Amino acid sequence: MDPREGTQSARKHKAILEAATTLFLSKGYQDTSVDEIAALAAVGKQTVYKHFADKQRLFSEIILGNIAIAEGFASAATDILRDTSDLRRDLREVARRYLAVVMQPSVIQLRRLIIAEADRFPELARTYYERVPGHTLTSLGSCFQDLAERGLLQTHEPALAATHFAWLVLGQPLNQAMFCGYNGPFGASELDHLADAAVRVFLAAYATSDPRP
Repeated sequence: MDPREGTQSARKHKAILEAATTLFLSKGYQDTSVDEIAALAAVGKQTVYKHFADKQRLFSEIILGNIAIAEGFASAATDILRDTSDLRRDLREVARRYLAVVMQPSVIQLRRLIIAEADRFPELARTYYERVPGHTLTSLGSCFQDLAERGLLQTHEPALAATHFAWLVLGQPLNQAMFCGYNGPFGASELDHLADAAVRVFLAAYATSDPRP
């Protein structure tokens, strides 16, 4: 294939994804038509079908395309905590990154869309849960298992500790954003304050009194 054709095809693919994302987020899955997606992407309807077999396939690619965000955070958290010499400092860094990732307006909108369409696409919703929040919790659980083995945390249930950490960090701001939309008052300093407070509570419950170096 001519590289120019490949580049043009890639641009059209991206334009279709962006148009579909905009319309799905604003109108929902059911009220968005392929004709509208094609018009917003400035391509023909057949071009949409050339890249995606149907509207459901397009929707699935948009939902699962955000998995890389969760994988990036999980990898970063593992790197930060692997050889930590200052658990409070590094857990604060993880918590701050966690909130910064999850509280992005686009991520909040996508999460609300998935929940709204969960009855229509239960397998897609389950897959998203397993590969995004579920994957994050599994990674945190593995980190906490390692920290417990090093004597820095006291827990026989690292997976449960990961759940406690996640909801101490995310609970209040995420719930507010899910019900009320992302209208603030979550500036960067406010999110950092919530993250730091969550870490204080978590360590009060799980930190060892005399951790090994």
